[in-house]
Amino acid sequence: MANFNSIAATGMSIERLLNKAFSEPPVPVNSGTTKAFLIRTEDFDQASNTPTITRPGLSIFLYRVDFNKAMRAAWSGVSYHDGVSHLPLDLHFLLTPWANNAEDEHAILGAAMQCLDSFPILSGPLLHQKGGWAANEAVQLVMEEISTEAVMRTFDSLACDYRISVPYIARVVRLDSRLASPPPPVTTLITGKEPA
Repeated sequence: MANFNSIAATGMSIERLLNKAFSEPPVPVNSGTTKAFLIRTEDFDQASNTPTITRPGLSIFLYRVDFNKAMRAAWSGVSYHDGVSHLPLDLHFLLTPWANNAEDEHAILGAAMQCLDSFPILSGPLLHQKGGWAANEAVQLVMEEISTEAVMRTFDSLACDYRISVPYIARVVRLDSRLASPPPPVTTLITGKEPA
């Protein structure tokens, strides 16, 4: 049963998968081994005394979390019957390459996209254990269809000029937890009386 760490574990799963892909063979070869890393909003500030973004590298930035509109109603029904709340989420990531020249940045981005296209489903050992995943859980990674203008607007709020980036969605990431009290029987809801 996925727990509150499933959001962090999804990012860590993507980071681990990309680092494995970047190391065999090293990408880009001429500038050293590329490293994928999770970042926060403030990590885009290159004037920081302790920069998180290193080159060559690929940053993984979680910029939005939404409930999954297609699955929310279905999981609410399941919650009613099993006494466990299930919140299905879509995690929106921006993948941004960092290098000292355009050619290397393009190579990093190409390698990342190739990797995620080869492994579009994270399940079993590909999911970081911190998420407390159930044996049958999986997370799908797909490129998000958003406009260049929307990506540029995201950069407007960051301490960084626009950089070429590719948006991905990780779905469906579930947050599960036991309900404080089990839901009442349907007859109680309808009649207002406990069954005899």
